[in-house]
Amino acid sequence: MFTGIVTAIGVVVEVRPLGTGAQFGSRLSIETPPGYLEGTAPGDSIALNGACMTATALDAGRNRFEVDVSAESLARTAGLDRLGRVNLELALRVGDRLGGHLVSGHVDGIGSVVALEAVGESTELRLQAPGELAPLIAVKGSLVVDGVSLTVNTVADAPDGCVASLNLIPHTLAHTTLGELQRGSVVNLEVDLIARYIARQLAAGRA
Repeated sequence: MFTGIVTAIGVVVEVRPLGTGAQFGSRLSIETPPGYLEGTAPGDSIALNGACMTATALDAGRNRFEVDVSAESLARTAGLDRLGRVNLELALRVGDRLGGHLVSGHVDGIGSVVALEAVGESTELRLQAPGELAPLIAVKGSLVVDGVSLTVNTVADAPDGCVASLNLIPHTLAHTTLGELQRGSVVNLEVDLIARYIARQLAAGRA
């Protein structure tokens, strides 16, 4: 489990295919800030842009770790198939502060940036979410965007999904990769856990 509070920005410095063909995934090597991997062991969970991955190898001396990303994960996430900066979060410990909200690290879908506009000292981020996620996104609810826990300000339904508006404060822009977003950028989305289970129960009841 995670909280959606990014604890560092890492850099994917190497992407190695694990085979030839679409059925194979990739092995990523991620560089972290000095000391970030202290207390971490192979097999621990680390979220990359909101996607929970298993650290398969650690090199604390070089501030690097590796993860194997399956073909399924590559097909259902954004930003894990190339070099570049990624948001990192270590798994939640029992007794830790829950600064964001309960996050599973299971990406529910991919959204796209519709607009970024300055509003006072902050930035309004408007995201297009796919149709299957639209009923699970609510005003004042939580939404994870590339691993960052955010609060939904408004939701406007559309035939192909919905557009959700979220507020990014300067701290978030400076300490996560959300400050690099542009119109048309794609992002990983995870809806609130409670909404997901309620939707499943309602669907089962209708069936």
